[in-house]
Amino acid sequence: MRVPLALTACLALVACDDGEPDRGYAWALGVGLPVPLVPEDNPMTAEKVELGRHLFYDTRLSGNETQSCASCHRQELAFTDGEALSTGSTGQRTPRNSMSLANIAYSTTYTWANPLLLDLEKQMMTPLFGFDPVELGLRGMEDVLIERLREEPRYEALFAEAFPADDDPFTLTNVTRALACFERSLLSGNSPYDRYLGGDQDAISESAKSGARLFASEKLECFHCHAGFNFQDSIAYEGRPPRNGIFHNTGLYNIDGKGGYPAGNTGLHEFTGVAADMGRFRVPTLRNVAVTAPYMHDGSIATLSEVLDHYAAGGRTIVDGPNAGVGSANPFKSSFIRGFELTEDERADVLAFLDSLTDDTFLTDPQLADPWQ
Repeated sequence: MRVPLALTACLALVACDDGEPDRGYAWALGVGLPVPLVPEDNPMTAEKVELGRHLFYDTRLSGNETQSCASCHRQELAFTDGEALSTGSTGQRTPRNSMSLANIAYSTTYTWANPLLLDLEKQMMTPLFGFDPVELGLRGMEDVLIERLREEPRYEALFAEAFPADDDPFTLTNVTRALACFERSLLSGNSPYDRYLGGDQDAISESAKSGARLFASEKLECFHCHAGFNFQDSIAYEGRPPRNGIFHNTGLYNIDGKGGYPAGNTGLHEFTGVAADMGRFRVPTLRNVAVTAPYMHDGSIATLSEVLDHYAAGGRTIVDGPNAGVGSANPFKSSFIRGFELTEDERADVLAFLDSLTDDTFLTDPQLADPWQ
């Protein structure tokens, strides 16, 4: 089987040992997926995952009981919501696009640009209790949330089984731990491209194979940022320690001719204040990318074909309006965003490759679906 050399090298790093010791949890690993890292104080168990699944889909986890985590992370859309910007439980819009939760277990930082959120348990606090913007809107309602959960008969057994050592398992800490365990179980590794890498020559089309070679070429440069088994450059797993979060400016904006991005959405710069961090955001996984439109941190690009246009131009040009500017001239843009030319056949090949990353099993797995229905 001929596999693009750049991807072969990356995939070789994640081979798993068949004789690994029992960790008390059976990971549903796909082709080439390594074992994720897990915090020592929150080991994975099937019981915590099941409790987390119930919590993830439960509208009791919003202040006005109108939304759940799943409202902005829908399974059939690889746990995104299909919107440019998400809407919280009170109607307030978020400034950024809902990221896919597929293979989030391998991420080293969370959200689009926050370099300080290094574990899922802490990240949970933002959508639950954050107020700018309001997402689930539980700020100041911690005790109310716990009482709601106590009143649901199904939770008595679920909490007890998930945290058997606790005299009273109904705690906010246990809620976030269970949610984190469920999200770490959201593993996607059974796409047609995975099966092709596993030896099935007929799993993808000749067009997709050509697209994979283009993707891994110096002509397009895609593989530098969308690297390895998860098509993402900032990852961690067993046998590979976490790397510091990596963020990139892709020339999406240049509103003042000096590299500026829209106020309130300037990426890593919001946290560091460093001028060179303007417009730098975390690279999302490309797994299931064909079902996660719209794209970019603010959902401002509607289709994958338009995404290719953006990178082919070396940055986006906005002709008029408040965000007008030539992104290709952004002084903080990544050196890998240099522009390229594609024939119509080559464009179709790259899109076919990206489509081959769709894992239909993951999108329909009943074990990841709403248990309340």
